[in-house]
Amino acid sequence: MKIIMLGAPGAGKGTQAKKLSERYGIPHISTGDIFRANIKNNTELGQKAKGYMDAGQLVPDELVVDLVVDRIKDRDCMKGFILDGFPRTIPQAEALDYALNNQNEKIDYAINVDVPDEHIIKRMAGRRACVGCGATYHTENMPPKKEGICDVCGEKLVLREDDKPETVKKRLEVYHSQTKPLIAYYEKKGSLLTVDGTLDIEVVFKKITSVLG
Repeated sequence: MKIIMLGAPGAGKGTQAKKLSERYGIPHISTGDIFRANIKNNTELGQKAKGYMDAGQLVPDELVVDLVVDRIKDRDCMKGFILDGFPRTIPQAEALDYALNNQNEKIDYAINVDVPDEHIIKRMAGRRACVGCGATYHTENMPPKKEGICDVCGEKLVLREDDKPETVKKRLEVYHSQTKPLIAYYEKKGSLLTVDGTLDIEVVFKKITSVLG
């Protein structure tokens, strides 16, 4: 089963991807993980990506696609995979389809975790991260035992720059202009599954798995 996770930043697609990975025994792959692994292992593709990143430039679509296609050829992807954070644009989606077609394969499901912008802004503003161990909490949904203090290591909890409302609004603008068009792209292909991401995590998971089987 080959799955792509769609949805705005903070919609909860990463959480669902992890649960689906455990349920179906297929790897949850994020582009960030692929970049880090290739750079750490000093692969040829990793060296190319690092060159762009060190120069403060975006890694070109062709190289991102090469890195992803290289990853999904690994043995652990024989039964399928879940892509999280890729593709981000229509050209990336087209390049991925082209690469899969060459192997007589295709994306089975594009799962769109749908959450309104105002809900995401509120949700992200409640996130807190530990400055020590990196553990994450939420002021409403998953608060620490002691306010502002990490349960795990006792260090203080902070609102990350990424989660501040002004930053989230900018990220949502980029999502709407670049990534949201993928919803129509996969709908046209007949592989889109949209779920209400404002519901409880377990309810969303059940709705997805009831379709996937």
